[in-house]
Amino acid sequence: MFRGGRAALVAAITLVGVATSMPVSADELTGTLKKVKETGRISLGFRDASVPFSFLDADQKPIGYAMDICHVIVDAVKEKLGMPGLEVRLTGVTSATRIPLIANGTIDLECGSTTNTAERHNQVAFTNTDFLTATRYVSKRSAGLRTIEDLKGKTVVSTSGTINLKQINEANTARKLGLTILPAVDHAEAFLMVQTGRAAAFVMDDVLLAALVAGSRDPSSFEISTEALSHPEPYGIMLRKDDPAFKAVANAATTKLYAGPGGRALYDRWFTQPIPPRGINLNLPMSEVLQNAYAHPNDSFDPSAY
Repeated sequence: MFRGGRAALVAAITLVGVATSMPVSADELTGTLKKVKETGRISLGFRDASVPFSFLDADQKPIGYAMDICHVIVDAVKEKLGMPGLEVRLTGVTSATRIPLIANGTIDLECGSTTNTAERHNQVAFTNTDFLTATRYVSKRSAGLRTIEDLKGKTVVSTSGTINLKQINEANTARKLGLTILPAVDHAEAFLMVQTGRAAAFVMDDVLLAALVAGSRDPSSFEISTEALSHPEPYGIMLRKDDPAFKAVANAATTKLYAGPGGRALYDRWFTQPIPPRGINLNLPMSEVLQNAYAHPNDSFDPSAY
């Protein structure tokens, strides 16, 4: 279930338990559960550079906070279907491809850093919120760019297919900032553009920016804006819409995870301790709003629900 040889963590999360219903036959199933039962496999989508949610380790294997949550859900599916040997297939996704690949059935769960929004509910669904973040930007400390107004007339970058790109475009229009806004293929490319001076700032979820800064050669040379472009926004594991049976299994598994000791152990594993492959530490204690979300799991896209 979990990577890194941490037996205590595995034991704690094992105590969480999984779906308690008896195994069922394919004839009784619908949607994703029926598909998984008939094919003998479940497909997970992963990101290669969304530290610490979903990224590649030194052996090029996907690991991370969201990956571990997905494996908890997979264990619940195994229990529900009576399939302990269920094959888990891994497929790389990007910000631009993750929703289409869920919608067309290529992947069954997207294990990354995807914001749960009202707009996205037209295409996909989400399980219980696993993180809350806000949109900010990172820039070189020497540039002194701490507020949105400081960006006036500058070139900024954000990752294609993200809510953040939409938000900076909206702010540019509303505030008449005169920005040149560039799309990047992924977070790594966007941060490199700031490092090399091609962009003054990279607009993204603050936790992802913190991970990029922590993993850089000289973290002290970068800073994240004090002003945010959004309220705290929920992340969740993405799955297909209009599939209540599968979503019920996922929500039951994550509710038990977050409510038990394994949830906090999981969070600390990825946000307050050194993580592979380079041993960086985000030093990001669990926020009060996330503690509340853990205590009262829900899958709402409304920031006011938290």
